[in-house]
Amino acid sequence: MKTTWHPLLRAGLLSGVVVLAGCHSIGPHTVATDRFDYSAAIADSWKQQTLLNIVKLRYLDLPVFVDVSSIVAGYSLQTGVTVGGTLSSSKAVQGDFSSAGAQAIYTDRPTITYTPMTGQKFLHSLITPIEPKNIFFMLQAGYAADFILALTTESLNGLHNRSTAAGALREADPDFTRVLQLLREVQAAGAFRMRVMENADKTETTVVFFRGDNLSPEMIDKFSEIRRLLKLSEGDSQLKLVYSSATGGPGELGVGSRSMLQIMSAMATYTDVPAADLKDGRAVPSMSSTNSPVQIKCSSEKPADAFAVVHYRNHWFWVDDCDWRTKRAFTAIMFLFTMAENGGSEQLPLVTIPAQ
Repeated sequence: MKTTWHPLLRAGLLSGVVVLAGCHSIGPHTVATDRFDYSAAIADSWKQQTLLNIVKLRYLDLPVFVDVSSIVAGYSLQTGVTVGGTLSSSKAVQGDFSSAGAQAIYTDRPTITYTPMTGQKFLHSLITPIEPKNIFFMLQAGYAADFILALTTESLNGLHNRSTAAGALREADPDFTRVLQLLREVQAAGAFRMRVMENADKTETTVVFFRGDNLSPEMIDKFSEIRRLLKLSEGDSQLKLVYSSATGGPGELGVGSRSMLQIMSAMATYTDVPAADLKDGRAVPSMSSTNSPVQIKCSSEKPADAFAVVHYRNHWFWVDDCDWRTKRAFTAIMFLFTMAENGGSEQLPLVTIPAQ
């Protein structure tokens, strides 16, 4: 006996086949979205955490760092099709009946693991002065000399930077400010190049300066002034970097580098705070500066356009998205934090995305 499928039943079966044929792996389609969304979220949270800790230091509060150690973004998509029907004989009272149905269940269940950054290794990287070679590596990479040296050093061959050491606020030596200005000018003019070299066991670092060709008399005078202010001999083009708050010896450049905690504390002095908090002694007083390299603003209302913003003590503290100098400082801090890590293998955030 030949079986003839009813048109409605055939339509139901056909729709089920189409639905099942349309099911394919969802994994590849999540890569573009997850990769950029999670990286952007981690970057934003890092900026906010750094900003909050800088503001905390202005209030003598405890800075706390929490790292994103792993991200597991689990996706699942379950689909199903049901097809049914009843075929009756020509003498039956009831007629023919067919039905078809489909369902889909989509689940997004991310699991994010946070690790408080504590322990000897982290504290060591936070309070230990940055190695002078890492500072000059950033100069070699093209960072502005005045910006990096002002951010990362307490002194340069005996000339002192603006400082908050021991809770005392002290303005920079005029000669220190002048040296940074001259270094920036000759760097911008392409009048010198530099190379940072390490010996075989990496215990000694030397920076070699190369003067450009066909220098103008003005640039030659600036080079001479830099050497005079830093107390360098005329023939010193290869200098051994040493950590020292005083003037280095012959052929040496004494660099009194800051720790990451000192850098953040220095940035905290450029944070605006409510006048009432200063009057009550809740926040550390600071000096006014006509040319602040960093500016962290404070307001009672949340700003509409901010590079980073946090809420602390019933006020909003934020960095203007148009303030490129402060944004540059935050980016540099990220690099410096990475270079300041000491010992052990580097633990990178682990991102696992199972797609079912």
